[in-house]
Amino acid sequence: MATCPDSSRCLALIFFTTLSFSVCLAEIHSSEIRSDGQPIIPLDVYGFTHTGRLELKVSQISLSSFNPDLDLSKIGFFLCTRDSWLHVLQQLGDGDITCALKSNVVKTVYSFDRLHGATSFDTEFKMTDADQFTLVFANCLQKVKVSMNVRSAMYNLEGKNGRRDYLSAGKTVLPRVYFLFALIYLGLAAIWVRVLHKKRLTVFRIHFFMLAVVLLKAVNLLCEAEDKSYIKRTGSAHGWDVLFYIFSFLKGISLFTLIVLIGTGWSFLKPYLQDKEKTVLMIVIPLQVVANIAQIVIDETGPYGHDWFTWKQVFLLVDILCCCAVLFPIVWSIKNLREAARTDGKAAVNLMKLTLFRHYYVVFICYIYFTRVVVYALETITSYRYLWTSTVAGELATLAFFVYTGYKFKPEAHNPYFVIDDDEEEAAAEQLKLEDEFEL
Repeated sequence: MATCPDSSRCLALIFFTTLSFSVCLAEIHSSEIRSDGQPIIPLDVYGFTHTGRLELKVSQISLSSFNPDLDLSKIGFFLCTRDSWLHVLQQLGDGDITCALKSNVVKTVYSFDRLHGATSFDTEFKMTDADQFTLVFANCLQKVKVSMNVRSAMYNLEGKNGRRDYLSAGKTVLPRVYFLFALIYLGLAAIWVRVLHKKRLTVFRIHFFMLAVVLLKAVNLLCEAEDKSYIKRTGSAHGWDVLFYIFSFLKGISLFTLIVLIGTGWSFLKPYLQDKEKTVLMIVIPLQVVANIAQIVIDETGPYGHDWFTWKQVFLLVDILCCCAVLFPIVWSIKNLREAARTDGKAAVNLMKLTLFRHYYVVFICYIYFTRVVVYALETITSYRYLWTSTVAGELATLAFFVYTGYKFKPEAHNPYFVIDDDEEEAAAEQLKLEDEFEL
């Protein structure tokens, strides 16, 4: 692959490297490489400022060949940007160079010809250019496999005292962002408690479940804020990542369960779940378990992990399946309300319920599209300095969805003696007759 003998392998390499730019979260990173003959291994990605530093410590280095004539200058570590890597591939394709380490557009951190028989080294590389760089290990010697332990620490120096900031330049504000949103959700929880107390005579069980989801979301954001804060200061989460994964798991399951329950009309339209609705829950909950396991593997292994790409595909597939599964109860409720509107003589009431579920269906589709597609697009096209904007966009969309759900399904006083006049009833019945079938 180092010499790009065919275009398909080059394209695969471009894809893999480009992907690693958007998914890695730099901190103190450790990797164990065992008998690996890959010519290119991306290890970590980080957004540097002009005061950036890379500390690289490699130990237990061993090669599969003991030939003293090996050109060890073709094995080593380098830093490159996305644009410079594309230029390197062009140089390799044109035959200008035979090894990425020999390119004049990459920053060579360390080559193995400097080992002089040693089996370990420790070096520090000072950045002079502010950009997003990927740390890459290159082995341009065919049939030579490398084993070693790699520990890298990337950080930027802040302030006059040179305080270390281990978060990438585009993510250094994330602790404050998550903490701010956590406070907003706690405020929403307080408002919801007041609403439930004020309208306690018309509160259903679903409303208490909605409160639990909001509180879990707030706690999840607080844990994520602390997680990122510790990484920012020390390069390690110090256990906060465990709490984050736990509450992220609980929040994910509770949110999808809530959407299913709302879609079925549980507690506020009917006090029970049908068998097919229970089946949806039995599908969604295990899928969320798998999704959270995949997310943990993705976060903890990084793109170098042999199964990282597989777990990434599993996560995306399971997430899409969950989103599709929770739509079925909403669709069933819409169809049931349409049938009831034609048979029970309560066209106006059923039309209002039908309109509510239709709107919720559309809003949910928009929410899924924005958080799964638009946010990813923002993360891909946005400059590394503003990667936090995709996080803000995703959290704003989630906040808007929570507020919309709470507003539309808040406790309401239903007067059993409320009478709809004949004109309104006839108008609603006529609208149902003339209305085209709702496309789902």
